[in-house]
Amino acid sequence: MVLPTIAGEGEMGLLRSAARTAVVASTATRVHGRVAARQQGAWADQTAAPPRAEPAPGPPAATVPAPRDPGALLGHLRELRDAGVLTDTEFEAQKARILAG
Repeated sequence: MVLPTIAGEGEMGLLRSAARTAVVASTATRVHGRVAARQQGAWADQTAAPPRAEPAPGPPAATVPAPRDPGALLGHLRELRDAGVLTDTEFEAQKARILAG
């Protein structure tokens, strides 16, 4: 069944359709932009390099006397020998090297 139209009603119907299409297209564009931005942020978080951890501090450095002081070096070697770190043979070899140098 075809309803009779009032003069100019066809033009208004066309104008309404065009306006509705423009609103839908604008909304779709904004939604697409937000979704794309959210996805890019999520992808950036996934691909970002993990934060570098600070290296663990190593063991404290042993205090060694100044290399120019043979007496201090011999005292240190004696301590190492007495602690069982050096054997008598190793102690004598290092002692000879210090006294020769």
